Amino acid sequence: MSTSRPLKILLSAYACRPGEGSEPAIGWNLAQGLVQQHQVWILTRESNRPAITAALEEQPCPGLTVLYCDLPPFLQPLQLQRKLVHLHYYYWQILAYQQVRQLYSQVGWDCIHHVTYVKYWSPSFLALLPVPFIWGPVGGGEVTPAGFRSTFSLRGQFYELLRDVARGLGELDPFVKLTAQRSEIAFATTEQTAQRLRALGAKRVEVLSQLALSGAEFELRERGVEESGGRVILSIGRLLHWKGFHLGLEAFARADIPETIEYWLIGEGPEKERLLTLAHTFGLGERVKFCGKLPRGEVLSLLQQGLALLHPSLHESGGMVCLEAMAVGCPVICLDLGGPGLLVTPETGYKIPAVSPRQAIADLAQAITTVAQNPQQRQALGEAAQQRVQRDYTMQAKLAQFNCYATLRVCCATLRERGASRSEHTALVENIKNP
Repeated sequence: MSTSRPLKILLSAYACRPGEGSEPAIGWNLAQGLVQQHQVWILTRESNRPAITAALEEQPCPGLTVLYCDLPPFLQPLQLQRKLVHLHYYYWQILAYQQVRQLYSQVGWDCIHHVTYVKYWSPSFLALLPVPFIWGPVGGGEVTPAGFRSTFSLRGQFYELLRDVARGLGELDPFVKLTAQRSEIAFATTEQTAQRLRALGAKRVEVLSQLALSGAEFELRERGVEESGGRVILSIGRLLHWKGFHLGLEAFARADIPETIEYWLIGEGPEKERLLTLAHTFGLGERVKFCGKLPRGEVLSLLQQGLALLHPSLHESGGMVCLEAMAVGCPVICLDLGGPGLLVTPETGYKIPAVSPRQAIADLAQAITTVAQNPQQRQALGEAAQQRVQRDYTMQAKLAQFNCYATLRVCCATLRERGASRSEHTALVENIKNP
């Protein structure tokens, strides 16, 4: 392997917290992988410091530097209000730019990579710096299919309207357009988002899931994998209208399965009362259990024992819980939409076309029936899902994808601009190709 100098990479990760799933895991896992070959800086919020400090005390990470940036105290309440967190995020991007601009002359980063939040309709002002910029993967271009909004509560329908307006206004933001246009490459979580990035003027767009599991996480899941004979269908996530759990409840009620099989919903959220009412309406009684929010370790243990993960999300860029289920050999039943629709294949689970609510519910019910009645097929799907995770969604695999599509290109361009010698250029190329 080449002995060329490591790259200096700055990761912008507003959400970054060790030991968690979803977006907080994305930036942290990527940093843990990159630091094996390069010098890495993470720029994140002050509120993430305790978790990051504890993780680094337990397992030091040479080559990793963490920078913290936050808004003045009088603006911190924006972060605590879910409705205002995106305003906090926007202001944070401005302060992050100011902080990095001051440090750039001292550090001299080779590239800057915006990682989280994973949404395309808010800018990263770091793209304005004279450093090769990688954007994403970002998502948010996914929309609820026509006909499904009528299944939402009034609150949910109003939310979808506000989301449409926010996305539209975001696309009109000149700084969002500059972020797209100044990106060496823009990664999109789905083709729907890729279309929006191209419309914004991104020079090069690649579809790439933002999800990956670190080596330690994958080993944790591997050790507990076995055919458990569980009697529970699981849905995991915040109880939000667009997660589609109302579709899952009706599908479970219609499935031709023994009454000893239960449906557990893990999470909290504003749709809980509506879901409780629906469970009563469908006559499910004690077969449905609302477990509330559980620690991540407990959630993973339940996935190891579950018959299947039922995840009928209607617009989702990622779907980390689907990846975690696949890693423990738990088949996933999802709609063929967004990130879950890319993660799950016919060989690893059941992905249902979302043509209409009635059709989707009927097909989800049939998938539940099939997975409950066919233990051998369930085991085969689980084993194939694990193989897919190990092949395509470990951090090692993800880094190979980033190197192939982004790091190689932008860093070679940087060397050319600096007038690097041919030998240094060749060494760096070989180092990236063969980490």
